[in-house]
Formats: sequence, structure tokens, C-alpha cells
Amino acid sequence: MGRGKVQLRRIENKINRQVTFSKRRAGLLKKAHEISVLCDAEVALIVFSHKGKLFEYSTDSCMEKILERYERYSYAERQLIADPQTPGNWSLECTRLRSKIELLQRNHRHYMGHDLDSLTLKELQNLEQQLDTALKHIRSRKNQLMYESISELQKKERAIQEQNNMLAKEIKEKEKTLAEHSQWQQQNHASNPSPFLLPQQLPCLNIGGSYQGEEPARRNELDLTLEPLFSCNLGCFAS
Repeated sequence: MGRGKVQLRRIENKINRQVTFSKRRAGLLKKAHEISVLCDAEVALIVFSHKGKLFEYSTDSCMEKILERYERYSYAERQLIADPQTPGNWSLECTRLRSKIELLQRNHRHYMGHDLDSLTLKELQNLEQQLDTALKHIRSRKNQLMYESISELQKKERAIQEQNNMLAKEIKEKEKTLAEHSQWQQQNHASNPSPFLLPQQLPCLNIGGSYQGEEPARRNELDLTLEPLFSCNLGCFAS
């Protein structure tokens, strides 16, 4: 069963009213602190009990500054709503913008680590938390860019590797083709020798009576052996 809608009305029992006030006050102060930390907002909370006791909370531990700022802004807005064309309203708007610029410049100096002497412990803790959050965002963005860069380099590496593999394959194919062509030329040259070349081992007959490629003694024996044959042959030709 869900919880039904509670009707808001004054608690008649004084004890119950005091207990409820204490619990709700603590929860309200906790929520004010949480919204100031999570949203980086300036919060001022003022609570008076039914007995007139004051309870307050402010983000920068200076309620007067927040109230002064509230008065300045609320007065300027009321003047603009009452008569937006009066020259005085423009001066108030200029003052408001100047105050906003000064606030931004002061925050910028604080972020850069300057003019920290005037800050309280609470303000320094808030500033530290803001800087930590900013550093987390910066590191996250840096890691993302580095990851994208590494992925792009890996893609380029794979493309170059594939190109190298293709070139190496083409080189191997060309080398194989050249080797087959050279082998075919050698085989063709060996199977078809030139008919005009004589073997060097055979002696060459000389008409003058000497043979090339033989020793002198061997030549004399051949001359004595072949001389009658030549004489007979020459006689036949003469007849």
C-alpha cells in the first residue's frame, strides 16, 4: 500500500510540533548544503522557530553578503518592472552587470590560485571540489582524444601492413616468373646447339700435311701412314 497524501496543517500537540520542527529543520539544512555543493549555488537559509529562535545557513559563511546581493538585485528588478524606460533603471542595470563582472573576475582569480587569503575554509573546500570536478572532465576528454588517436594510428598501421603484404606477394610472383623464364632459356639453348660449331676434341685435317690438336710425334706417324693413300688418290684423279 502506498502512502496517502498528507494534509498540511498546524500540529496541535506541542511536543509533536517541536519534534517535527527539529527533524524538518535538519533535513532542510542538509538539502541546502547539498544543492550548494552539487550545483555550485549560493544559498542562504533563515529559519525562526515558533519561540523566535534563529537558525541559518549560508554557503560562503557570510550571510550579510548574500542578503546585500539579494537586496541589490531585488531592488533593481522592482525598478525595472515599475518603469523600464527610466534612465535610472539603466544605471541600476549597469551596476548589476558590473557587479556580475567583478564576481566572475574574482572567481577566475580564485581558479588561477590568486587572492586566496580572503577565503574561508568552507570557500576553499568548495573551490577545491570545483577544481577536482574540472580536472576529472579534462582528464576524461584527454583520454578520449588519446584513445581516438591510437585507434586511428592502428587503422593506418593495418592498411600499411596490408599494402606491404600485397607488394611482397607481387615481388615473389615476378621473381618466380623471371626464374622460370631463365630456366626455359637454358633448356632451349642446351637442346638446340649451333650446327656450325665443331667439337674441339676432333683433330682438324690440314692439306699441307699436318693435323691440329696432335703432338709432333703423332703427326709424323700420321703423315707416314696417310702419304701412300694420298698418292694413290691423286693418281686416280690424274688418270
